[in-house]
Amino acid sequence: MSSDDNTPLPTSPPRSSPNILITGTPGTGKTTAAGMVADAAGLELVTVGDLIKQRNLHDGYNEEFDTYWLNEDKVVDEMEEMMAGGGMCIDFHTCGFFPERWFDLVVVLRAGTQQVYDRLKSRGYKQNKIEENLDCEIMQVVADEARESYKAEIIMELTSNTIEDMEDNVEKIVAFVNGFRSSHK
Repeated sequence: MSSDDNTPLPTSPPRSSPNILITGTPGTGKTTAAGMVADAAGLELVTVGDLIKQRNLHDGYNEEFDTYWLNEDKVVDEMEEMMAGGGMCIDFHTCGFFPERWFDLVVVLRAGTQQVYDRLKSRGYKQNKIEENLDCEIMQVVADEARESYKAEIIMELTSNTIEDMEDNVEKIVAFVNGFRSSHK
């Protein structure tokens, strides 16, 4: 759609409830935190990895790393409408392909390498996949991707090593949600 005649392009109505992305290297506690946040704040939870499998939003399977080849365009097309109204809590391990306009808060969870290792090992991850994810966490790949993709003022980087960290993180995110709702009535 173009606007050659200076007619404004349509925009989504303002959201009364925020969209939040919870991202981080696998093993940092995203899925646990996202579920807790969605429950505590009354947001709709979307675990993108599950959505990819359920709706065939991939280009096949990578046997070596025991994962699907992500089709970013299919994911964005599938999620566009659900994101427009707000009130979504999105859980995914990468973030750069999501449109910036979707999110009011991007939470990057970080964890120590021992915590990440233990969590991935307990899930039965292959050793090469564990090593790749540990390298990603050490090199801050997801944090850097968030900084390159979103405005600094909407990024919240939080440590997620312990249950107490997770509970504190949920409180901070819920406080953001409540503040957003109060200011967007």
